[in-house]
Amino acid sequence: MNLKVLNINKFRTRNAKHETQNSMELKDKLISSYLAFENSGFIDTDSKVHAERNLAFLQFEKLGFPTKKEEDWKYTSLKPILNKDYNLFPDAENDIELKDVKRYFIHEIDSYKVVFVDGVYSSFLSETTHEGCDICLFSSAIKKPKYKMVIDHYFNTIAEKDENLTALNTAFTKEGVYINIPKNTIVPKPIQVLHFSTGNNNDVLLQPRNLIVVGENSHVQIIERHQSLSENATLTNVVTEIFAAKRAIVDYYKIQNDLQTASLIDSTYVSQKQNSIVSINTYAFGGKLTRNNLKFYHNGTHITSNLNGITIIGDKQHVDHNTLVDHKTPDCESHQNYKGIYAEKSTGVFNGKVMVHKEAQKTNAFQQNNNILLHDGATINAKPQLKIYADDVKCSHGCTIGQLDEEALFYLRSRGIPKQEATALLLYAFSNDVLNHIKIPALKNRITKLIALKLGVNLGFDL
Repeated sequence: MNLKVLNINKFRTRNAKHETQNSMELKDKLISSYLAFENSGFIDTDSKVHAERNLAFLQFEKLGFPTKKEEDWKYTSLKPILNKDYNLFPDAENDIELKDVKRYFIHEIDSYKVVFVDGVYSSFLSETTHEGCDICLFSSAIKKPKYKMVIDHYFNTIAEKDENLTALNTAFTKEGVYINIPKNTIVPKPIQVLHFSTGNNNDVLLQPRNLIVVGENSHVQIIERHQSLSENATLTNVVTEIFAAKRAIVDYYKIQNDLQTASLIDSTYVSQKQNSIVSINTYAFGGKLTRNNLKFYHNGTHITSNLNGITIIGDKQHVDHNTLVDHKTPDCESHQNYKGIYAEKSTGVFNGKVMVHKEAQKTNAFQQNNNILLHDGATINAKPQLKIYADDVKCSHGCTIGQLDEEALFYLRSRGIPKQEATALLLYAFSNDVLNHIKIPALKNRITKLIALKLGVNLGFDL
């Protein structure tokens, strides 16, 4: 028995060394490339963004990539995606035609579009505006004094400076979307932000940086998607900062349905002020490894934060949801509702945290994570957490892990419904309460069809 334990420990040590070696090789490549990136002349040396980049580079140089030794990464290893020789700076726009990517747009609706191809803005596929609000490029906005003031005020103020991959993204900040909605403005149509990877640069590392500022009494709807167009490996490390002013409403939708050669690290930070409502909806259906870091910070009273997610994966796919709602002020609400369906040898992680500070009296915080394992090889690691330091609150959390109800399945089959369709109907019903939070009918219809595709059936109805 002791010999077996020793052998297992040796195996784990070899794996840890191999993981460290892979991460060190990519880290060394990033460090050696930073000087060339700095000398590219992208950002003025007297700008706040430039200063933040330098500090972030030193932080990443110190921290390196996260490992499973870190508590927040205990169930997610980056080893499978760090052993590639990524192209760090794809610098030429690759021509793609609308017909090749149209299916990835929500084309049934009129919308603004900000499209990137291999990290480079595509003017041909995009529709931006400066009429009534600013929907444009980060790289363009930083060069104009009128926008630069806003960027210097907000950039990197809520993103975690001691988070490894956020620091890496900040160090190499170059391109992304810049959205600034002035007060008392309802954006007339949704904004679609799409990132395509063509594979023409072989394996590629992309690091978009998004800054979204929504003024008082304003409302905006945003749809974000990252999509690979080839089997070459893509690693996207994206950071988004969202600032919602008083009484602002932000509805944000993330569609994650990529190829199994694509991996995504998505870190989104949200700062809310009094009476604002921000909803982040995440639909994770594909990709090799997906990690969602979603963190809300309350800076006023009567705030509402909504975090909703549906995960449906199979094969050996891995999806990790890591959430935080930081209640610092009284009379606020947060609602987390995540549903997961895991097939074959897939792995899910839900690490949800709610922090209620002593001053945050009369907080209402709800957290729920429900999961279904369709096969014996599927795994879910769930860790819901409440840290409450106030005494006048309503807080609850719950987590369930199980399989399909055999009696319900038998009932449907006894009514002549084939097993696959009966299973799909039960799974759709399981996730339906999350779907009800979608406020764009065409998007709801698209997500419903994606769910049917993942379940391998035609549900036979549109919503």
